[in-house]
Amino acid sequence: MRSTSTIPRHAAIIMDGNGRWAAARGLPRSAGHKAGIDALRAAVRAAADFGIEYLTIYSFSTENWSRPKTEVMFLLELLRRFIRQDVAELHASGVRIHVIGDREGLDRSIVTMLEDAEKLTRDNTKLNLVVAFNYGSRQEITRAARAMAADVASGKIALADVTPEALDGQLDTAGMPPPDLLIRTGGEQRISNFLLWQCAYAEFVFVPEFWPDFTADIFARAIAEYASRERRFGGLKAQSA
Repeated sequence: MRSTSTIPRHAAIIMDGNGRWAAARGLPRSAGHKAGIDALRAAVRAAADFGIEYLTIYSFSTENWSRPKTEVMFLLELLRRFIRQDVAELHASGVRIHVIGDREGLDRSIVTMLEDAEKLTRDNTKLNLVVAFNYGSRQEITRAARAMAADVASGKIALADVTPEALDGQLDTAGMPPPDLLIRTGGEQRISNFLLWQCAYAEFVFVPEFWPDFTADIFARAIAEYASRERRFGGLKAQSA
């Protein structure tokens, strides 16, 4: 069946291409990351204007720690700066912030900032901005499986209670609708350990533009592509009588 709405309820974005955008201009990678923050602001505004309920962004993966230390430190400082400068405006705009990913081992100052942002915005309803930070989908699924295994071992639940629905409830995204649309910028066509479970039936749209060049018009183009798809969720198209 075709989607019941031309607007996805939940859109997820892999923000790729900051470094390549900078290299094409003879700039350091840090310049690309700074420009990417402006693109993020535009994407959040556009998502709210389009009527999207959930926007999930892949801000920092568990694999990103393997990048050069100077780049990692810059990215973490950029996160701090974004929280300091933008959370108040997001709050005033009715955006609720929710952070997914593993907080174990993170610098306490960053964890506190993330928690404060969630607490400040928790009653907002205009848009749910889900920030995947220190996030890896395989690691998330492993944590969920371990939690359920511990419950079975302790007798809290029976083995028969381990169902897809129950596991879904143990994920970082518990209580959220699955993504309808996954956008990746920068021309690459892979999902890089992002929302592997949740994107089982998402529509993928890969756009050639690097993330710093992402605009509301590009977002609208991806949504139009999504709206043109026939979503069957593993079933068959209805047959004519």
